Amino acid sequence: MNDLHGKRILLGLTGGIACFKAAELCRSLVKAGAEVQVVMTEAAAQFITPVTMQALSGKAVYTSQWDAREGNNMAHINLSREADAILIAPASADFMAKLIHGKADELLSLTCLARPLQKVPLILAPAMNREMWAHPATQRNVAQLKADGTHVLDVGQGDQACGETGDGRMLEAEEIVEELQAFWTPKCLAGQHVLITAGPTYEAIDPVRGITNLSSGKMGFAIARAARHAGAQVTLVAGPVSLSTPRGVKRVDVRSAMQMNEAVQQLTANAQVFIAAAAVADWRPALAADQKIKKDGSGDTPELSFVENPDILASVAQTARAQSGALFCVGFAAESHDLLAHATAKRARKGVPLLVGNIGPSTFGQDDNALLLVDAQGAKEFPRDTKTKLAYDLIQDIAARLVKH
Repeated sequence: MNDLHGKRILLGLTGGIACFKAAELCRSLVKAGAEVQVVMTEAAAQFITPVTMQALSGKAVYTSQWDAREGNNMAHINLSREADAILIAPASADFMAKLIHGKADELLSLTCLARPLQKVPLILAPAMNREMWAHPATQRNVAQLKADGTHVLDVGQGDQACGETGDGRMLEAEEIVEELQAFWTPKCLAGQHVLITAGPTYEAIDPVRGITNLSSGKMGFAIARAARHAGAQVTLVAGPVSLSTPRGVKRVDVRSAMQMNEAVQQLTANAQVFIAAAAVADWRPALAADQKIKKDGSGDTPELSFVENPDILASVAQTARAQSGALFCVGFAAESHDLLAHATAKRARKGVPLLVGNIGPSTFGQDDNALLLVDAQGAKEFPRDTKTKLAYDLIQDIAARLVKH
C-alpha cells in the first residue's frame, strides 16, 4: 500500500478561514505516517495559533525567516532541503499570485522559491471565495503555476464562510491525504481505462423482500481506489452497498444482476481492463410479486421458482475484444472451501487469464482479506492483510501482466 509512512511534509498555512481545516489535515497526515513540519504566514496566525499546529504536528512551528533557532539563520534553505514535498493548505489567492512571480517576502514563499525543483514537489490546496476563485486573474495564475510544474489540487464546492455558495472551498482533510497518496503512487496503469464491479446484487422477491449475500463491496472499492491512484481512468459498477465513492472514480449504481450485466455490457467497449469483483447472485426469482406476499395463517409457504442470472464475467470474456487481448479480464471467486480447486476450475470455465479467489465467509464485511491468484501457470498467494494493501498489490500484479499480455 502506498501510504505516507516516512514522508517528510512541509505543511504551509496562508491566511484564510480554511486554516481551521489545516488542524485536521495535520492530524490526518501524522496518522497516515507522515512527519509534518508546519510553516505559517503572519496572516495564517490570525486564524489559527502556532501553538495548535505545534501540538498536532509534534514539532515547533516556523513563522519567521529570522528564526534564531537555525544555526545558519537560513530556515528557508534548511526546511526546503529536509522536505519530501511542500504542501500549502490553505493556499490563498494572494499567495498563489506571489508564487508565479517568485516573490519571497516572508518565510513560506521564500522556502517555496528555494526548494530544489526536481526533488521537492510543490502541492497547493486553494481556498477562497467563489468570486475570487472564478476571477480571470486567479485562473491565469493557476494555469501558470501548473505550467511551472506546481501540482494544484481541485477546489471543493459548497457553503462558504461569507455566506455564499459555490466553488473555492479547500478540500477536506481526507481528500487531500488521498491526493497525496495518489501523487506518490507509481502510475503503472497510466492511460488505461479500468472497469470494476463491486458489492452484492439484490434479487427482489416482492417489494420488501429479496435475495442477496454478505458482500460489503470493500474489496472492489479498494481496487477501484488503487487503480485510480495508479493513473487509470476508473469506472465502478456498484451493487447496493453503503460505501463512499473513491475520489476521482466514476460510479454507476445498480441493484440486480440483470442491471449490473446491462451496465457492464455498455461500458466494456471503452475499457482495457475488466475486474469482476462483485458477488453476483447466480439465480433470481422467476417472477417478483408486485405486492408484498402476505402469510395467511394457514402455515403454507409460498412457492418460489428461480431462473439463472447471466454470467457477466464469462460473457465479457467471450467478446471479440477480450479474445483478441484488447480487454484483459480478471475474475473473482468467493468460495467456502477447497479454494484452489474451485478457483482453478472457475478460471478455466470462465475463460479468463486471471482468477482471484478468497474464502467468502472469512472476508465478507471485513477490512482484511487473503487472496489466491490463479492463472494458466499455477497459483500464488497474497497473505492476509488489509484490503487496501491487497488492492495495491493486485493492481501492480495486473499492470505487470498487461506489459506481458
